[in-house]
Amino acid sequence: MDGDTAPIEQICDLAEAYGAMTYLDEVHGVGLYGPTGGGVAERDGVMHRVDFIEGTLAKAFGTMGGYVTGPAVAIDAIRSAASGFIFTTSLAPSIAAAALESVRVVKECPHLRDRLQERAERLKALLREAGIPVMAESTTHIVPVLVGDAARCKKISDILLYEHGIYVQPINYPTVPVGTERLRITPSPFHDDALMDGLIAAFKSVWAKCPVHIPPA
Repeated sequence: MDGDTAPIEQICDLAEAYGAMTYLDEVHGVGLYGPTGGGVAERDGVMHRVDFIEGTLAKAFGTMGGYVTGPAVAIDAIRSAASGFIFTTSLAPSIAAAALESVRVVKECPHLRDRLQERAERLKALLREAGIPVMAESTTHIVPVLVGDAARCKKISDILLYEHGIYVQPINYPTVPVGTERLRITPSPFHDDALMDGLIAAFKSVWAKCPVHIPPA
């Protein structure tokens, strides 16, 4: 929710030194990072060092469902003992086919990942120029705008939607700690300059109606 990533290589170093297993959540990274879209671990060249990797077929792949990878014996144990898996209905053939096609497109279109990163960086720069407090921790395509108050966060989101036709998701407690409520913006490769300029204009208008005063860290 901060738009940051874990120091995967250093965590793997510790795990190997102390005989621990590693489990990586790539739900927000898969499809969007790495030469073939494998995620942040692929981008950083450490995928082979992680014991388990969890991903999703939603978000970047646009369908539904998810997956976990790991040692064969461990995956066998999950199939046999994980109630969340045992009592889950399998994907419909149409969804499985759509997911497979999405994986193919993601692997063959690295230019879309490059475009996504460029769009995210441009949006962060525009927001900061407008005086909108983008959280400094963000180094990814997730653009969190700090509000710091649950009621104000929801109000800003509502005004953006009902007066400007723009949906920006409010993120409140318990998803994030109290006092760090934020709006989470996720640009796509297809959000062009005109759309971004319109978003900035809307933000300026809403910020004037709902001023946010972020206390110094």
